[in-house]
Amino acid sequence: MNKGKWIATTAGMSAALIVGLATPALATPTGCSYQVSSGSASSFCSGGTGEHRIHVLQRHFSPEVGPIAIEGPWAPVGSVSFTKITPHTVVNVWIETRG
Repeated sequence: MNKGKWIATTAGMSAALIVGLATPALATPTGCSYQVSSGSASSFCSGGTGEHRIHVLQRHFSPEVGPIAIEGPWAPVGSVSFTKITPHTVVNVWIETRG
């Protein structure tokens, strides 16, 4: 076998092996939104795959207490992640997702 042809064949086989070992990209939830009311918070994702959950950060009336971190349970796309929250001031709200 010609040395140049052998190198090209080996390189082609290596590239095919690398492509064959590549893992598919993980899809995550899409179309996500949240709602916060006086006593609860929820998140909903309408598309994609995977799960999501609502997070709420609140500030206690008494500064000595520190922040209050609340999170809802993981919920699949198309379902609601719901949690009760305290009557304290809401500082931040976000949705965590995973594929």
